[in-house]
Amino acid sequence: MINRTTARLMAICVACATTAMAQTAVAQDNTTPPAQAGAGAAAATSGEAPAAAPAQPAPAAPAAAGGKLVLQNGQDMTPDHMENGRWYTAEDIPTFKIAEDGTIDYATFSGYRRYSAECHVCHGPDGEGSTYAPALKNSVQTLDYYKFQEIVASGKQDVNTSANLVMPAFGTNKNVWCYIDDIYVYLLARGVGDLPRGRPAKKEAKSDDFTAQENSCMEG
Repeated sequence: MINRTTARLMAICVACATTAMAQTAVAQDNTTPPAQAGAGAAAATSGEAPAAAPAQPAPAAPAAAGGKLVLQNGQDMTPDHMENGRWYTAEDIPTFKIAEDGTIDYATFSGYRRYSAECHVCHGPDGEGSTYAPALKNSVQTLDYYKFQEIVASGKQDVNTSANLVMPAFGTNKNVWCYIDDIYVYLLARGVGDLPRGRPAKKEAKSDDFTAQENSCMEG
């Protein structure tokens, strides 16, 4: 049986096959586009001076403080219900939840691990960005959740720069795609200021539901 999370991923993968989606802008804050893995060396030898760091968007109100968590793009990210070991909003968009004592949900911790393993080389540790790739903790505050997934799945190339920077498509990389929601919620927690830099100090236990969904994606 296909659960809601798997169905969502399948639908997005199909949508991401179009060329138009592959050309979607990385963010609405005029940050530099992501670089291809290993493209840092090319950028470093291009002779181009690093672009000035863009102004960072003001963080949303911390979710841990209570009330609603609404991003700059108007997306309400307040946790509403849990499914497959992950928290979702009332609109079924993945989100994070942090307890008053700082304990984070397991999916957010999973996102920290996967981001650190797969994304930080280009986008910098803790989502902070680099001289040639944007700070994704800022991008997720203005970028629609579905566009974020489209870009990760299909990749993006910016030919309007002398460095011709390229972000590869990760839609077939299970180490990224099976955890794309986790990476998103981790970056979201970083961007709104609820999660400090570094390895989270406290996390919830990995649930059986999370394990089952993870195994289904990785083995499928």
